[in-house]
Order: sequence, then C-alpha cells, then structure tokens
Amino acid sequence: MRRTVTTDDGISLAVWEKGDPSKPTVVAVHGYPDNHAVWDGVVAELSDRYRVVTYDVRGAGESSAPRARSAYRLDRLVADLVAVLDAVSPDQPVHLLAHDWGSIQAWHAVTEEQLRSRFASFTSISGPCLDHAGSWMRAKWRRPTPRNLRQVLTQLAFSGYIGFFQLPVLPELAWRTGAMTKLLSNVERFDPAAGEPVRPAVSDGVRGLALYRANMLNRLGSPGVRRTSVPVQVLAPAGDPFVSTPLQTAARQWTGDLRFRRLPGGHWLPRTRPEVVARCASELVEHVESGTETRSLRGARMDAGRFGGKLVVITGAGSGIGRATALELAGLGAEIVAADVNGRAATGTAELVRQRGGVATAHQVDVSDGDAVERFAADVRERTGVPDIVINNAGIGVAGPFTETTRADWERVIDVNLWGVIHGCRAFAAQMAERGEGGQIVNIASAAAYVPSRALPAYSTTKAAVLALSQCLRGELASAGIAVTAVCPGLVDTNITSTARFVGQDEQDQNRSRRAAKSLYVRRAFTPQRAAEDIVRAMARNTAVAPVTPEAKAALVLSRLTPGLLRAAARIDPTPR
Repeated sequence: MRRTVTTDDGISLAVWEKGDPSKPTVVAVHGYPDNHAVWDGVVAELSDRYRVVTYDVRGAGESSAPRARSAYRLDRLVADLVAVLDAVSPDQPVHLLAHDWGSIQAWHAVTEEQLRSRFASFTSISGPCLDHAGSWMRAKWRRPTPRNLRQVLTQLAFSGYIGFFQLPVLPELAWRTGAMTKLLSNVERFDPAAGEPVRPAVSDGVRGLALYRANMLNRLGSPGVRRTSVPVQVLAPAGDPFVSTPLQTAARQWTGDLRFRRLPGGHWLPRTRPEVVARCASELVEHVESGTETRSLRGARMDAGRFGGKLVVITGAGSGIGRATALELAGLGAEIVAADVNGRAATGTAELVRQRGGVATAHQVDVSDGDAVERFAADVRERTGVPDIVINNAGIGVAGPFTETTRADWERVIDVNLWGVIHGCRAFAAQMAERGEGGQIVNIASAAAYVPSRALPAYSTTKAAVLALSQCLRGELASAGIAVTAVCPGLVDTNITSTARFVGQDEQDQNRSRRAAKSLYVRRAFTPQRAAEDIVRAMARNTAVAPVTPEAKAALVLSRLTPGLLRAAARIDPTPR
C-alpha cells in the first residue's frame, strides 16, 4: 500500500507499507543515492512476519524536494521520520532498520531523548552517527599511536568523496555525465554477490548532495555527545569502501545495549544480501518483542569477546589437542560440538565442558566416511544451527619406510588425515557460505607438512596435503568471509603415539616403538593445553599458517629460508648402530 505523508514544511513523502498491521512495525530508511527500492529484497523477506514500512526521504524517489540546502539538515530529516511514524504507528514504538544516510539520520533520531519511546530497536548498516564519527576521529588524533593513525587515515581515504561533494558544480556534472554512476557500479562489482551494478537515478544523486553540504562539516567539526538506550545492532560489511569497521565499532561508548556483526559483502548489503540483513534484523526484533535471544545475537554483544556465543565443531575431540581446544574455547564462552570416532570419548569431553559451566553436545562420527560426515553436518545444523567455527582435528599416525607401507596403510591414513579434513570442509563450508555471516575453518596439519622425514612418508604426505588444501581454501572462501587456518603442531604429548601404526613391524616391535615414541613426546613436555592456547591465539589473529611448539616454528622458518638443509637432514638414518 502506498500513501503520502505531508511534513510540517510542506514536503510530500511517498510511503509504502507491506505486511500485517497487527504485527510489529519495522521502518526501513534508505541511504544516498538510493530510494526506498533498495529495501525491496529485505521487505520480501520480512513482510510475512512484520509490517514493513519504507519511504523515500525528501529529495529522493517519489518524494518532493525542497529548494533550500538548510531543509536537508539532520533535524529536518528526523522530523520527516517522526511524521512517518505518526502516520503509520502513532501509539507503538517501531523497529528501525537503516542504511548509509538512512542510518546517519536514524542515529540522530534514536539519540534524541524525547524520541526514545518511539523506537523499540535499531539495526544500522554502513552509517555511523556523525557526532560519534567526529568524536572518534578527535580521540584518535589526540593519541596518535600507529594503530590509531592507521585507522583514521584509512577512514579519511574512504571518505575522500565527501570533500569532493562540497565543491560547487563538479559533483552535479559528474552525475549528469554518468561518471558517478559508472564509478558506483565499479565499486559494487568488488562484492561477488553484487549482481546487477548500482544504477541510481541521476535526480536522486544530484538532490542528495545537499545531505553532505548541509551536515558533514558542521557535525564532524563540532561533534556533540549523543547517547541512546535503544537496543542497537550494527551490521558492518567487511568490504565496505566507504565506512571502516573501527569507525562503526566506536558507537559502543555511546550505546548502552550494542551488538556488532561484521558480515561479508560490500556497501550495498540490503540489495546484495537481503536475506542476511532480514535474518539479523529479525533476530533483534524478536529479542526485543519476546525476550528470545539467538546464539548469534548473544555472540554479537560487544562484551561477548571473540568467541562468546560461537558454535564450534571439533572432530577428534575425544582426547589430546581436540579435547584441550574444546575446553579452552568453552572457557571463552563458545558452545562446543565434540565429535570423535570414539563416542564415549566425545561424551567425556562434552561432560567436562558442562562441568566447567559450558555448553556442549557429543557426536560419534568416523570422519573417513563422507556420507557419515554429511549426516553429522546436517544433524548439527538441525539441532544447534550452522557452526561459526569448524576445527578438523581428527587424525592418525603412521610411521615407517615407504617401501614397507602397504596400500592398506596408505588408504587408511589418507582416509582419516586427508579425506577427513576434506569431508569436514565440504560439509560445513557450504553451510557457512549459505548463511552469509562468515565463519572460520581450522585444519590441524603438522610440522611434518613442511619437514621431510624418511620415517614419516605417508603421514607427512597427508599433512602436506592438508596444508595445501587450507591455503587454497583460504583464498577461495575469503569472499564469503570464511577464514581458514592451517595449524602445524610439532611434538605435542598426546595419545597419537599410543595408537600410531609402525609399518613393517610385528605387534611386539610396534608396542616397543610406541613406547619409545611416547617417551620422546613425554620428555618434550609440550602439553595439549599449551597447544590449544596457541591454536586459539592463531584463530583470534586469523593466522594463515600457525606452527605450534618452538621446533615447529623454527622448522617453518628453515623450510622457507634453507629448504636444502631440511632435505639433507631427512637423508640421515636415525637408527642407532
């Protein structure tokens, strides 16, 4: 339904409504140089659950345009928003959803104390409060650390177009000649999900220049203190070329109830990923309306930490590095899905997590069985949701000469160490990409991946393949916001030595070799707990290749600087004579 709302200064605003009027009302405010149509995909996703209202701001789309530049000041834009609220929801607070300049004016509205009762929640995309932005920049300049200067200079580079928009004539000429439209189309193509390039109306682009000329210099130059108690959610596209992530996180000091989500995508997220925007916005709406808080929304709280509220799937979680990593992440607020070929061991890990106050479930799964992993992934999705982090840790050890390693030995170690990782990546990466909120995959390789060894040809081959696979996936999945880390431990005291197969040996000799290997690892005294701490640190830093243990780190450096030395060392027979 379309209606017209007339403001107190005579501007006609074109307003559209869709959905059941008895449901909670979501008001979506578009940015520059868009009109209400930028929300079409989001409206289609939300209108079966809510009453969704969109409108063309003054000077855009089918709304009329004032002549005076002063008529585009933020106070005037907020008055327009209030006029729309008076028409569509005079008695009940609404949930705001805004993008770009729509977010800028929405921030101005929710930080007006006298308007607090009009808003139930606010989801902002790529548009900071100008007062917050000005205060953020001033604070960074006052403390000119390398990090602060880098952040400010990056944002200034992102905002260079604002200075251009202050010039007379030239910006209008850029719009009318088509240069600006072409530039925006090229910018949006950096987003793989962009689809059709942005083609805003020239009239919207020209008239909307008044937004910048009437507000930017005075607001950024003389920022005020604007706070809000309205629940706020910030959706920050990772590929936004106009608004940096640090600038958008600055809102935390002025917002009493803030959630922050960094999402894969470019500036026009409402157009390119409407289903993601709709899902994130509806989670906040439902939380405010019913008190239900999803795990994702809980994890988006600014005080949740890097892993708070994250769902983590770990294979080989029944012991060793897998169990230690599960406990470490659970202690940081993550929910754990512990999987292992030994169901009792997986259950033991889950029980340990719960004893420490965490949340965990256990699954028995053989990672070498692709169909079983697919069923496991589907079960996780149905019961607990799409994981945020997947750690492919399950592995087995095989040692002994190449000529004595049977085809069955090769098949078994490849099935677990390599195919197990492939199955895990295939099953869960697809879920993460479809969800559209990014994620992280951690594949446990080994220092043996880059250190040649005459004693571990089969094991080293599988781990080198895991390392190569991880590096390939890191490049491929980056556009989906999925980080991939290859972890390469050295000698860690786990039970892999007790279960490793030593080829060409009878049972008695195998037991002797296992005891000798176990003794070496025990003397090394690098515990799974220390390995887990290094792994979690690498995850937080999004490290591409993370060697664990000093010898693994040293070997990685040698493999890059003097690979011939490592090859020469591999020719030495370590057998005592």
